[in-house]
Amino acid sequence: MQIIDLETIRSRYVAPEVIDAMREALVAQARGECDTPMPMHLAIEPENAEVHIKSSYQQGGPFFAVKIAAGFPNNLARGLSVGSGMMLLLSAATGEPVAVLADDGFLTDARTAAVSALVTRELGRQDTILGIIGSGIQARLQAQMHAEVLDLQNIWVWGRNAERVRSYVEDMSELLPGVVVSIAATPAEVAQHAKLITTVTAARKPLLMADDLQPGTHIAAVGSDSTGKQELDPEILNRAALLLVDSRDQCASLGELQHALGVKERAIEAGEFCQTPVGFDRDGITVGDFTGLGVEDLYVAQYIHGKVSAVAAGGEEGE
Repeated sequence: MQIIDLETIRSRYVAPEVIDAMREALVAQARGECDTPMPMHLAIEPENAEVHIKSSYQQGGPFFAVKIAAGFPNNLARGLSVGSGMMLLLSAATGEPVAVLADDGFLTDARTAAVSALVTRELGRQDTILGIIGSGIQARLQAQMHAEVLDLQNIWVWGRNAERVRSYVEDMSELLPGVVVSIAATPAEVAQHAKLITTVTAARKPLLMADDLQPGTHIAAVGSDSTGKQELDPEILNRAALLLVDSRDQCASLGELQHALGVKERAIEAGEFCQTPVGFDRDGITVGDFTGLGVEDLYVAQYIHGKVSAVAAGGEEGE
C-alpha cells in the first residue's frame, strides 16, 4: 500500500487541473454514474470538534474512496492546524487498500474551493472583486482558486477575529501579490463592494441578509455542511434567480437548503448545469450551496494518485 504524504501531494497538485477534475466529478455524479452516500458526521463534544466521513465509487472505475476530514477549533490555542484528515483509495476489484493520502485535510479544502471557482467559471462571471466572509484556510484557497478563473484585482474580507483577519491580509499579500485586500467591518460591507462572494464560516445564524446584496450578485456558500449550520438569510435562496447545489438531497439535510426547504425542487445540481446550462436573470441573485461530496474526494484522490504514479513510472513529471 502506497502512502502519499502532504509534501508530495502539494508538489503534484496543480490548481487548474483540480478545478477541471471537479467538473468531471460533478458531471459523473449528475449522470448517475456514482454511488455517493450521505456523509457520516461525528461530534467530538469535549473539543467542540466535528469529523466528516465521505465516500464514493464510480461504476466501472478502478477505485473507491473513503475520506476522513476533521475540524478541531481548539487547536488554534495549541498552535496546531484546525483541520486534519486523510483519504483512502481502495481497489474496486478486491477491496484492498491501494493508497493512503495523508493530506492533513488539504485536499478536502482544495477541492471545496475548486468547486466554487468552477461554478464561477461555468456561470461566465467576469468579476475582478471577490468578497470573502471568513478568514481561515478555506478563505485563502477560495481566493487562490478564483484567481485561476478570474482577473482578480481586489478582495474584501470580513471575519470575527481581527487578529486572524490581519493574518489573512498578510498571507494574501504573498500568495496573490497583485491583489489588493481590504478589511470590511461587517458582512454587509463586503456585499456593498463585491458582487461575487464566498462564505466560508461555521456560522449557525445568517451572516448575509437578502437586502445586503447588490443586483447580479453570486454567492458560493460552503460553510454550511452539517445540521444546524447557516450562513445565509433564507430569503436569499427564496429570491434567487438561479440556485445551484452539489446535491439536492445533501444540501436539504446539511446545507443552506435545510433552512429553506421550499426551494429544493427548483434547485439545479451543479453537474447538471455544467452539462446543460439554463438561462436566468443576470440581474438577479444566484446562489451555490455546496456541502462537499464524496465523489469530489474520489476524483481528487485519483488525480493525485495518478500524478504520483506517473512520476514513479518515469513519466514526464518525474524530471
